[in-house]
Amino acid sequence: MNVSVFDTRTCILGEGPLWHPIRKQLFWFDIIGKKLLSQSNGEKLEWQFEECVSAAGWIDTETLLVASETGLYRFDISSGEMTHVIDLEKDNIVTRSNDGRADPWGGFWIGTMGKRLEPRAGAIYRYYNGSITKLYSDISIPNAICFSPDKKFGYFADTGAQQIMRQELDHNGWPKGEPEVLIDLRNEGINPDGAVTDREGNIWNSQWGASRVACYGSDGSFKLAIDLPASQSTCPAFGGEDLKTLFMTSAAEGLQPDTGPHGQTFLLSSEIAGLPEPQAKI
Repeated sequence: MNVSVFDTRTCILGEGPLWHPIRKQLFWFDIIGKKLLSQSNGEKLEWQFEECVSAAGWIDTETLLVASETGLYRFDISSGEMTHVIDLEKDNIVTRSNDGRADPWGGFWIGTMGKRLEPRAGAIYRYYNGSITKLYSDISIPNAICFSPDKKFGYFADTGAQQIMRQELDHNGWPKGEPEVLIDLRNEGINPDGAVTDREGNIWNSQWGASRVACYGSDGSFKLAIDLPASQSTCPAFGGEDLKTLFMTSAAEGLQPDTGPHGQTFLLSSEIAGLPEPQAKI
């Protein structure tokens, strides 16, 4: 599979790619740069914020649900206006938001972490029906939040633990029982970052520091890995007219700019289609 550059702008910490299924438009973030980025008809778009922003879901054609270091907000794409929805560790100056994704019920899972990578400073929450609930505590770097097509499971990772967890979900999308290890990458020394599932239930995982995105079956079995020209791959997203384009963000943080296209956003054509991102319900 041939990987090409989708956007040449360098993100310090590119993350949270979201393909808006109605607008047919990709949005993504530079967390450290405090930016939301996009493209529309070849035009490069960019919005600057006062605090870190990291993940989004789509509410309607004109509005995103955006996670920042202090809360969840409605973001008007046309005007750039932010409207407060709910606080997220607002009084905790140590943390910021990180990986997040809407679930099939219209809820929104969002992780927090220490701004200076403080161990176990973060957590994973679910926003649903107007309130926010902590699902997991003592998380260092929350990542790989995604969901199986049959709605039976949610997935997540604490990157430094080098394991992707599988969580059984009930009929309303709440965790049922305890999470179990699905993919154990400790022997390979691989750090799982963001992830997304495809239509067949495979898990596509960006792997920090490994210069690749890897695909695993729903049973956790390794299927394939695709090499990337940037070493710090952060998160994939399916998009395009047929949802067979895999977009991938990356990070330039800590790397020399002349050693490769680090921090740029890439794409490749996939043989398997992804799933439309669920609508985030407010």
